[in-house]
Amino acid sequence: MHGMSIGKESAMRSNRRTLTMAALLAGALALTSTTMAQTSPPQGNAAPTADNAVLLTVFFKHDQSRPLNELNAQLDRQGFHKAFPPPGIEVVSWYVMMGIGQVITLRLPASRLREVNRVIEDTAWGSYRTEFYPTYDYKAVGMAQHDKATAN
Repeated sequence: MHGMSIGKESAMRSNRRTLTMAALLAGALALTSTTMAQTSPPQGNAAPTADNAVLLTVFFKHDQSRPLNELNAQLDRQGFHKAFPPPGIEVVSWYVMMGIGQVITLRLPASRLREVNRVIEDTAWGSYRTEFYPTYDYKAVGMAQHDKATAN
């Protein structure tokens, strides 16, 4: 590079940077496409156990711009009541929250999370807007804290 002009030297450095960035981008895209490939969700009788169970709270928010009988008819057409909850998924609680809709807590093996999501997408959307919250049981901890605080 001794006899090279400053313009050529700068252009070569710029080309090297461009090639390096292109190689990094290509590698990142290859990695992303590999990790994003989806397989079929495990179906079947996988049951929740202490080491694989998750609690999931689902908010089914009513579309309040439409009458209830219309919403229920759509749920029936889409097969919601037949498909939800999927077989083997435990319903821990199922409440109506007035002004919001239905709030359901499910216990399921983590491996079936996608299956539950797909059932909801295929059968509940349109009648409900949905929200999902990972949940855990805090009752024993909360009550122990209360008991400790009131014992003094």
